[in-house]
Amino acid sequence: MRVIITGGTGQIGRRLAPVLLKAGHEVIVLSRDPSKHEGRLPPAVRLHPWDGRSATGWHDLIEADTAIINLAGENPAASLWTQNHKRRVLQSRLDAASAVVQAVQQAKARPKVLLQASAVGYYGEGGGAELTEFSPCGFDWRAEVCRRWEAAVGPVSAMGVRVCTLRIGIVLDAEGGALPTLRLAAQLGVRHLGDGRQWIPWIHHEDMSYSTLALLTAQMAYGPLNIVGLEPATNAELMTLLRQHLGRPATLPVPRWAMRLVVGELADAVLFSQRVRPSMLAMDVGYEWRFPKLADAVRDLLR
Repeated sequence: MRVIITGGTGQIGRRLAPVLLKAGHEVIVLSRDPSKHEGRLPPAVRLHPWDGRSATGWHDLIEADTAIINLAGENPAASLWTQNHKRRVLQSRLDAASAVVQAVQQAKARPKVLLQASAVGYYGEGGGAELTEFSPCGFDWRAEVCRRWEAAVGPVSAMGVRVCTLRIGIVLDAEGGALPTLRLAAQLGVRHLGDGRQWIPWIHHEDMSYSTLALLTAQMAYGPLNIVGLEPATNAELMTLLRQHLGRPATLPVPRWAMRLVVGELADAVLFSQRVRPSMLAMDVGYEWRFPKLADAVRDLLR
């Protein structure tokens, strides 16, 4: 199968591309500046230019045996959540979604499937309640971004293409994302962030990649799917595991007010409690996790 990835030069895309190649797929990554990313992806990956907001120059790459994976969008955690940054985050996602819709409309054949990225931020603050794909949308800024992001590719589904919306949790990866910051906190002996009771919707980067691979051909899977680990854990449990593997004693927690003082609203990404269950991934896809337990995931990532 030909797999076209938008936003494929980011953390998730760089991990995903080798997995797709190993499975025998052709991989094309769309990039605003292909020359900038040469050497960062396997040589077999074809880098193709695009402007990030239209189908110009790549809609003719879509054939009947094609999958599109739309991961494009500015990283919300790349800056404090100022109004300007919020606008860029939302607009980058809406622009990429619009480009995908245009590309499918203009293609000579409909693709087999669209895997559209979203995030568990869709659910907002969940407290201790279990959140499944049937749980309602939240009311905060992240939830609104996810709602509009998902809705923007609605026309693709209306064209008869199978669409899976990936509500992605916190991807644990030693090379990027949240884990290096959490590891530093553990090295400093931080007991937990906030009250520590908030649920963390984590997933090991290998399960992120291999569950995405499985969805390419899982014909029964469509609509929203929670892409998280099989066993939820609290922030306190995660910090304890990290400290144990680093051989660091527990000192003091970092209270909510201190985090909000330093990074503002961005702190919500860690302080919100989201006990997310991957119901559809387990039942409809039958995916078998490589790292179902957080302890195994941490041991692998910190070895």
